[in-house]
Amino acid sequence: MRIFVYVIIFFSFFDLFTQLPIMSPFAESLGATPFLTGLAVGMYSFSNTIGNILSGFLTDKKGAFRVLLAGLLLTGASLLLYHFVVDAWSLLAIRFLHGLLAGLIVPAAFTYLANAAEEGKKGKGAAISGAFVGMAAIIGPAFSGIVASRTNETTVLTVTALALLLLGVLTLFRLRTNVKAEKKAEQADRMKVRDFFKSTNVVKAFIGAFLLMFSQGVLAYMLPLKVILLGYDSQTSGMLLSVFGIVAVLIFLLPTNRVFDRIQSTSTLAFGMTMMGISLALASQVKDISFLYVCMALYGIGFAFLFPSLNSLLVEAVAPAHRGKAYGYFYAFFSFGVVAGSGVTGLLALTIAEGFLFTGILLIIAAIGSLLKEPPVIKEHH
Repeated sequence: MRIFVYVIIFFSFFDLFTQLPIMSPFAESLGATPFLTGLAVGMYSFSNTIGNILSGFLTDKKGAFRVLLAGLLLTGASLLLYHFVVDAWSLLAIRFLHGLLAGLIVPAAFTYLANAAEEGKKGKGAAISGAFVGMAAIIGPAFSGIVASRTNETTVLTVTALALLLLGVLTLFRLRTNVKAEKKAEQADRMKVRDFFKSTNVVKAFIGAFLLMFSQGVLAYMLPLKVILLGYDSQTSGMLLSVFGIVAVLIFLLPTNRVFDRIQSTSTLAFGMTMMGISLALASQVKDISFLYVCMALYGIGFAFLFPSLNSLLVEAVAPAHRGKAYGYFYAFFSFGVVAGSGVTGLLALTIAEGFLFTGILLIIAAIGSLLKEPPVIKEHH
């Protein structure tokens, strides 16, 4: 059953990553102004943040099975609505709905995995789920680019819709057996938002999630510009991002994933964040494309150590009855980080070198800060 939930995670992130190459051209083909095109791209992340938080509350109240089922079926249906887009405004409305409903899936899926994982193997489980996210990051944009160039953007979205609808139907049969076990979740005592921020480990996980995707936002914005500056085309940007993805997936799947259960999460988190920071700081100074590949490999190592560490910190610090909400906020910080990464560097009008260096230093400072003392575990309130 865990493998089935990993497949759900893959397609949930596949949905996200297939949008990256096609949404701007799709908006422009509808006659959208540059402002509306940017709004259409960002609208998904905005409403996805709301969906993530909503998913957290519903998962703790109704159980992961119901939220997963609703998320898959409703997101699949919302993807089919792209066929009815007639102008930029109707695209914006569907983007909002798509992001909101897609936000239900991931927190519920990760809560399910965290609660089903054996004690002492939660770090390894988080690494494997990270591998499925990494594979979606490698396959999604490539699939989307090829299919859209041979057909159109709505074909890509329809394929994802059918995959999610099929997974929704299979969820009804595959995961329903665990509904009784989840009844306890409905009886869980209410926990206030501020209670999460009383745990240092939870705060570290939230900040780590934000900075992880902040750096991704900076990469998405700055890397293609850096590649053009070095005299190469957009295909090279794709290959560089693939290098980081492949390196991360290898670390997630090879026996190296055992390290996440043997070394403290705070240590692997600090190492991962430092590696990412160093890679971006180096990328700001690189003048040769081959060294940029090395930087992306280092970034992949950092990403691979950071992602499971964040999940482990959250699982260790939060009682099962409140993990839905915890993952809801966690992925809300994730979604917001992407927007903030490209937004802040754009707002500060940073050059390519300054953008990479600023983010690299930010990650290294956060890595040092993450080595603060460990917290008490959040207990259920009675």
